[in-house]
Formats: sequence, structure tokens, C-alpha cells
Amino acid sequence: MPAVLLALSAIPLAAGVVRLAQLVGGAAVTPENKRFFDMPVPVVLHIVGIFGFCLLGAFQFVPSLRRRPRRWRRRAGWVVFPCGVTVALSGLWMNFSYDLPAHDDRLLFLFRLVFASAMAGFLVLGFVAARRRDFAAHRAWMMRGFAIGMGAGTQAVVMGPITLAFGDPAGVTRALLMFACWAVNLALAELLIHRRVTGRARGAAVG
Repeated sequence: MPAVLLALSAIPLAAGVVRLAQLVGGAAVTPENKRFFDMPVPVVLHIVGIFGFCLLGAFQFVPSLRRRPRRWRRRAGWVVFPCGVTVALSGLWMNFSYDLPAHDDRLLFLFRLVFASAMAGFLVLGFVAARRRDFAAHRAWMMRGFAIGMGAGTQAVVMGPITLAFGDPAGVTRALLMFACWAVNLALAELLIHRRVTGRARGAAVG
């Protein structure tokens, strides 16, 4: 799983590096990137947050690391949680502040609003569950938040071949494709959560 998560993160992380290089290096301003030059703070926060959230978060799923003393996971969590919340809130900031690109429409605006809000909410619920020492609920909420955070990677994998074959999707088609990627990630997270709960229940019954 960590290898898959890191692979999914590679494309959006690379795109983030390119975007930061453009902002720092003073690349030519075009209609596509003008909004980032006009207001760079939210996109910079978003990219920096993604690095901490995706890279360190993926290693939380490494079994050998999960078996280490809880202190290591707690320290990692103190980085993953604020980075994830930064990703979600900066995503909302961009959604409300930036003009929609030509290939987007209001439906995608609503989808981004829903999923970014859900991501922030899931992460906060996971933090609260950890403070209550309900670690099963903590893992479940964090997995849901992480699934949404990985949506950009899934979208890149799914929409890349479509773009090559048919051109860049736009409007409602683009919005529905991006929605489907977020939904699939959440469905997989729920499946893993259900398997954990079921496996724990069977273990308790056998014991």
C-alpha cells in the first residue's frame, strides 16, 4: 500500500514542484497561471501541505513502522494532521478566491467544496478520537481524510489517458470524472476500514 500511495502522490507532487518553480523563478504569466501569481499564498500553502501529508502519511501504512512504539506514530501524526488540514483549508481558499479556469464549471466548484470540507472534518474527527484514545476510530477517520487527499493522484492516473485519447475533458464531464475519483478513493477506504473491523471482531470471537 505505501508504494501505491507514493506512486499516486508522484504526479501531483511533481506538478506542485513545477508550480513552485514557476512562482519563484518568475515564469511567464499566462491566462492559465495568472491567478496563482495574483494570489500565491494559498497555492504555496497547498503544495507544501501536500508534501508533508502525502509523503509522511503514506509511511503510516508501513506495517513495520506501525509496529514501532506509539511515540513514533504520534510524532508523525503531529506533522500529518496539520499538513492535511492545511491542504483542505487552502483548497477551500483557492476554490472561493480563484476564478474558475475555462474547463471547469460550477459543479466542480461544488464538488471541491464538499470534498475539501469533508477532508478537514474527517481529520479533525480523527484528531479528537486520538485525544479520547479511541485509536480504532482515529485510524478510520484518518483513512477517510487521506483517501480524499489522494484524490488528485487518482485523478491524474484516470484523466491522463482520457486526455491523451480524447483531449482535455471540460465542463460537466470533467466534474463527474473528478467526483468519481474522490468517490472511488473513499469507497476503498471504507472497504479497508470494514475489513479491519471485521477481522478484529473475528479475532475477538476466536479468542
